[in-house]
Amino acid sequence: MTDQTNDRAAIEAVLAPIAAGRATVRVEGGRASIILDVTGLPDGAQNALETDIRAAAAIPGIDEVRVARTAQRVNRRLIAVASGKGGVGKSTVSANLAIALARAGRKVGLVDADIYGPSQPKLMGVEGRKPVAHDKKLVPLATAYGVPMLSMGGLVEEGQAIAWRGPMAAGALTQLVDANWGAADTLVLDLPPGTGDVQLTMIQKHRPAGAVIVSTPQDLALIDATRAIDLFAKAGIPVIGIVENMAGYACPHCGEVSDPFGKGGAEAAAERLGVPFLGRIPLDIAIRTASDVGSPPAAGNGVEGAAFAEVAGKVNAWLDTQKG
Repeated sequence: MTDQTNDRAAIEAVLAPIAAGRATVRVEGGRASIILDVTGLPDGAQNALETDIRAAAAIPGIDEVRVARTAQRVNRRLIAVASGKGGVGKSTVSANLAIALARAGRKVGLVDADIYGPSQPKLMGVEGRKPVAHDKKLVPLATAYGVPMLSMGGLVEEGQAIAWRGPMAAGALTQLVDANWGAADTLVLDLPPGTGDVQLTMIQKHRPAGAVIVSTPQDLALIDATRAIDLFAKAGIPVIGIVENMAGYACPHCGEVSDPFGKGGAEAAAERLGVPFLGRIPLDIAIRTASDVGSPPAAGNGVEGAAFAEVAGKVNAWLDTQKG
């Protein structure tokens, strides 16, 4: 066995507990060349790991340590969460869907693409925090739920009106989507209501893998939801399914269930349009109060999060059937 082989084995031994399988070692003379796989690591963690590896590899007989970083390309898929009109709970569904997918094992990021009415900072408990940029790319905010997030709400002053024309809004969407998402392989996009400039930019430039449509059971909301479905269909983007939100209200005193927004309309519309029905989210004050304090129900194990987990399970199953 040569000295170089011994040196390589010695370096590999000291790096094993540090690099966790990320380092490949080559030794030539007194030089150690190390290929370091930094896939999914933020910049700070990459720098710290390289520093530790350089120090550990400087064993007797090694005069020079060279480290080259490499990263695998993450094949990232976008899931658009859309609605034909506002006020149907699309943002609440987006936040809880992202969290439930992460709990199911997906590496998920959340984009608050509702440029004019960003609400994800409040829903995800990161109000007042501002993202930073590195190498001209935004770095998503970490949240308590394992879902990194970016929102226009983090780029403007709280309460400030965002009075932007189409091109400016479209440019903002691109900054959010093209950020440094690290290992996240699935981005949930909370889109503005309707079928305007942001939706068209997203379809043309970022090409989501599929769309989830949110509607209440009432007829007016379903008419607008049908328009949103038509937009994606014309663009050749699969509609993963429809979520019926605010479906049924259980009185906290007597337990009687009423249907202030109607019942079963979204499921019937899904059948008529030939798209899957993903499930119902009840009109529950516990969901509203938890959302207001930045504690999405999907992050817990209560009954309020079960409906979101069911929807996420169907979206997760759909993702598993897709290539890439």
